[in-house]
Amino acid sequence: MKRAVLIVVAALVVVYAIDYALLHHKMANPDQTVAYGTITSFYGTATKGGKMEIFTDQPLTETCVHSLFPHSGYRACWYVSKGGVKQF
Repeated sequence: MKRAVLIVVAALVVVYAIDYALLHHKMANPDQTVAYGTITSFYGTATKGGKMEIFTDQPLTETCVHSLFPHSGYRACWYVSKGGVKQF
């Protein structure tokens, strides 16, 4: 059991390190769109009828990285794109 946990943790560390190295390789490219992306999201609120009202007057643009894990203070684009509407 202890050995299996160590193997899983070691595998996650290796995957994270490879992801980090690939992202920094992409950042070295003069075309920064290879490493960075932008996601536009909107605010929304639930109404009494159970529907969602979307406010399109002030969209939020967030910079993200094209990687598996978050790096350099940016979230991964695949994760950010899942939530296009921020509820309040």
